[in-house]
Amino acid sequence: MPESMAFLVTKGRTAAAERLSQRYGLPIPAAHEAAGSDRKAALARLFNRDRWRVTTLFWLTSFAGLLLVYGVSTWLPALMRSEGYNLGSALAFLLVINGGGIAGMFIAGRIADRFGPVRVAIIWFALTAAAVYSLGAHLPLIATYVLVFAAGVFLFSAQTMVYAAVAHVYPTASRATAIGWTTGIGRFGAVFGPWMGGQLFAAGNQGWGFGFFALAALVATATLLVLKIVLSRTAPPEQVKDDDGASRLDAVDAG
Repeated sequence: MPESMAFLVTKGRTAAAERLSQRYGLPIPAAHEAAGSDRKAALARLFNRDRWRVTTLFWLTSFAGLLLVYGVSTWLPALMRSEGYNLGSALAFLLVINGGGIAGMFIAGRIADRFGPVRVAIIWFALTAAAVYSLGAHLPLIATYVLVFAAGVFLFSAQTMVYAAVAHVYPTASRATAIGWTTGIGRFGAVFGPWMGGQLFAAGNQGWGFGFFALAALVATATLLVLKIVLSRTAPPEQVKDDDGASRLDAVDAG
């Protein structure tokens, strides 16, 4: 794949950026100062001015998203068994939901290219909430397979769209740090989700499992909706609009 034009411009490789611009018909982004190597300074840039709101909302979304992904992946067979399905079907559901996840990556990527990853992530998490909550209803086996596949389509790609949204929103100088920290904070959710599922089973409340994980998807939906509002209200030059109409932080930090 070709190098990012924003990265090339940041590094002063304007000739290479111009070649890519001509080849793909894309505008050359504005020049940014290269990010410093100081890790503390790089992290501090994520909280400069109004950017702390965006950073905090992305972290909360990633926590809820990975809680959902790892929680459902870990406990889906046991939860489906508690709903009355036999062991063979319960294990097959795990294969089906992952198959849906593979298909969902291609579908979400295509749509995000057109409408922007923040907008798509909001819709995807909302659909995930509906699909996961509906798994608690005992449907005919074929209908359940379809529902599980649909849940996989939205479940896994919703979290992937969070990473795409971070890359889309932050400027080149902060992008790698923002993605790294968003991923790292999300890993706390990846631990909490399976743990919480175990606590529900230990307490005999496994019937609440799908509702709990659907709630996590709704939390992610809500934080992204607030994020979109924050981005829309951020005054220039902190925010610019891309060709797809999505908001992006694009200012070089003053200090």
